[in-house]
Amino acid sequence: MKLISWNVNGLRAVLKKNFLEFLDAERPDVLCLQEIKCIQEDVEQLWPRHYTTYWNSALRKGYAGTAMFTKKPPLKMSDGVKITEHDGEGRVQAAEFDDYFLVNVYVPNSKRDLSRLTYRQKWDRDFLAYLKGLEKKKPVIFCGDLNVAHTEIDLANPRANVHNHGFTPEERAGFTAFVNAGFLDTFREFEKGGGHYTWWSVFGGARSRNVGWRLDYFLISKSFRPRLKTAFIHNKVLGSDHCPVGIEIK
Repeated sequence: MKLISWNVNGLRAVLKKNFLEFLDAERPDVLCLQEIKCIQEDVEQLWPRHYTTYWNSALRKGYAGTAMFTKKPPLKMSDGVKITEHDGEGRVQAAEFDDYFLVNVYVPNSKRDLSRLTYRQKWDRDFLAYLKGLEKKKPVIFCGDLNVAHTEIDLANPRANVHNHGFTPEERAGFTAFVNAGFLDTFREFEKGGGHYTWWSVFGGARSRNVGWRLDYFLISKSFRPRLKTAFIHNKVLGSDHCPVGIEIK
């Protein structure tokens, strides 16, 4: 099975670019999207009909939101972490399959002035508690834009960004808490080196120079590791300031 995650930075925009071509070329079993910035009724169903789609849009129009495309319908779908202050922005979807949960997440940005950093820290704690609650029933895979570069090799210029949103000690500690709780960063199971990024600024030719950040991830319960075949970053796929990431599982 191939699972792919992509922050599309506006589904309506990427549908006018290369989304359908990407879907046809990759044919993932499940595609998780973040920052869709729309509701289902805003977009025409142009994708293959063998995909069932699930939507969790933000209450605020044109903001955030997640969607999931699946070839095999899950046993159950649920939205949010069941905490009111977190669940108005369409940031979490959970699909229950026979032997695992797949969680699609778009983690809040701390903002350039760090005005949302305190909230972000609470989000990280509450989201981890939510994941561990699911894990009591079945192993968990979670993916999406986590809005943090975990270690210095996960961004091109760590020293210049140590106090900037996406690389603060607090945000990095939030990611470390996932690891300490037993979740594995799938890409790092196969690739230990730097230079692998999933987001690039639209300014200064950052993408062509590969001056980027790794903000998009797949993490899995440790018990699921034997079923992990590979993890990948599709850094050549354009259409958004993020690129798709994915895993293949047995």
